Amino acid sequence: MIRTLACFALLALAAPSAAQDSAPAAPTAAPAPPAAPKPAVVHVTLQTSAGPILLELEKERAPVTTANFLKYVEQKRLDGATIYRAVAIADGFGLIQGGVRNDAKRVLPPIAHEPTSKTGLSHVSGTISMARAAPGSANGDFFITVGDMPSMDADPKLPGDNLGFAAFGHVVEGMEVVKTILVGPVSPTAGEGALKGQMLEPAIRIVSAKRTD
Repeated sequence: MIRTLACFALLALAAPSAAQDSAPAAPTAAPAPPAAPKPAVVHVTLQTSAGPILLELEKERAPVTTANFLKYVEQKRLDGATIYRAVAIADGFGLIQGGVRNDAKRVLPPIAHEPTSKTGLSHVSGTISMARAAPGSANGDFFITVGDMPSMDADPKLPGDNLGFAAFGHVVEGMEVVKTILVGPVSPTAGEGALKGQMLEPAIRIVSAKRTD
């Protein structure tokens, strides 16, 4: 629209002087509205034994979950923890999981659940989200998706526990590290129930977790 109005103005200026006297003034384009500010984010680097993973966390859209993760980072509760699980559902599709694994020396109290229906986020490829049992039980364990997984989003239309998982950021650098971990060797016997055959052997060490804003 702005480009069309600008061309109209140029044509009016190029017309003969007689036409200019009788032609109405060209309309002036209204200024474009200011762009909406981008939601506030914070960056954290997980330095792992497989390489660095840079995360962008949604501290504005998922404030409770992001604040909880930052507590683990700033209190160094993730330093020395591990990425211990890899679920390779299909070629180039799955998730890796890491965190404190209920280590009494590292774990903090659980937090309120922030469903994607509230935050507006979704489990696209590279999303970091909180592992949980019942809603409101998440503490210091997280997972990162490889491939889009909308089934992990909240869906109020479904019966039962339909609140999904609390997505709170995404990988901005290091997806190649995530994908390498996903296809790493797993133990055929470690893990209980559905986790059997999904436990990395060896686990990937989180050397450090630091804010890198």
